[in-house]
Amino acid sequence: MSSILLLGMTTTFLLPAYAEKADSQKEMVIEAEHLVSDGKTNITTATGDVVITKGTLIVKSERAVATKTPEDFQHVNLYSKSGGKVRFRQKRDGGPDLWVEGEADRAEYDEKTEFVKFISKAKVRYLDGKKVTDEQEGEFLSYDSKNDVFVGTNTSNGTVVSGGGRIKLTIQPKTDKQTN
Repeated sequence: MSSILLLGMTTTFLLPAYAEKADSQKEMVIEAEHLVSDGKTNITTATGDVVITKGTLIVKSERAVATKTPEDFQHVNLYSKSGGKVRFRQKRDGGPDLWVEGEADRAEYDEKTEFVKFISKAKVRYLDGKKVTDEQEGEFLSYDSKNDVFVGTNTSNGTVVSGGGRIKLTIQPKTDKQTN
């Protein structure tokens, strides 16, 4: 992470912030006030204070709809309640107290590809302990954790509209401790 960038229209960029690799081998646990799991359709719907965990990954939402694919992976759509946010937090590889956290009105997670989309009023922050080291904001942010690629666009459907808004990436300067 080298300098401060303000990104317009659409941007694809690499950041050294790999999600903890061990998480991909962990079980996914869904907790909620109400849960319906339909074995015929392979769809699980959870509502009311939903908490999903998978290793160090913790996602909180009002409603989640998980669909099991034929390959036995989960694709999860997460929704916030009116005025709320879907929130997530996950440990990153590369240090003892590195984290990524974020929020959006809606999110989608594909367990097979380890790809997550943050949709509408999205914000993602990188942390070293409690200190924010980098931050992205936009209408649509996606993260491919297998390839460590972030994409930001200025519309909530992931397309780019000229004049439709901007994406913002803020990268904090290195401290003396980090540059030695």
